[in-house]
Amino acid sequence: MTSDYHGDDDDEMQFADPGGRSALRAASKGNPRDLPCPTCGEPNRLTRADQMRGYQCDACADRAEGGSY
Repeated sequence: MTSDYHGDDDDEMQFADPGGRSALRAASKGNPRDLPCPTCGEPNRLTRADQMRGYQCDACADRAEGGSY
């Protein structure tokens, strides 16, 4: 059995919206939300943990998935 566990330093970090639609990680002192979205370019949308996973902001993700929340 293989595992997706990679042991990165933020593997126990909480989600920004637990139980919600967002996959973004919670901002913290060590993981601030200070990076722009790679899709729309809006500042302060992602944390370093989000960027490392190749994420985009929630608004762009919703549009890409065909939603209009």
